[in-house]
Order: sequence, then structure tokens, then C-alpha cells
Amino acid sequence: MINNVTINGLLPGPFDTDRLRGAVAKAEAEKRGVSVEQMIAERGKANPAGRVGDPEEFGLACAFLCGAKAGFITGQNILLDGGAYPGTM
Repeated sequence: MINNVTINGLLPGPFDTDRLRGAVAKAEAEKRGVSVEQMIAERGKANPAGRVGDPEEFGLACAFLCGAKAGFITGQNILLDGGAYPGTM
């Protein structure tokens, strides 16, 4: 039996990061004839939160789960997607 191990999952949706703005996004924007900024804005509007996530929000959620105040949380998957997933986990 293994004790004192905590495993939680952070499940991110679209966050305004280099990955979101990378080569795939640039190619898609060029194909559609729009800017990457416009494409990200459209993606954000389509999200129930009305925007893409700020990377700081992800970092703060991670920091919380790694902190002493979250010591009783284990085996959870936390969706950080602005409501994009239409259900519960």
C-alpha cells in the first residue's frame, strides 16, 4: 500500500499562451484570412466564459493544489476551461 501520495489533474482549456498562438494558429489564421488576435478573440467569444484563460489563472490553481490548504484534495480532475466542457467529470 502506498501512502502520502497526492495526485490531482489540471485539465486546461484554451489559455492565452505561446502554444495557442503557435504555428498551427498562424497557419489557420492565414488560411481564414484573419489575424491570430482575431482568431483568438473569436475562440474566446465561443467559450461560455466569453474569453480564453489567462495563464496566471492556471498557475494560481496549480499553486493552490500544491499548497497546504489543499492537502485534503486528492484524486480529482479540475477543469479549467471556462465552462467549455458541457458536463461534469
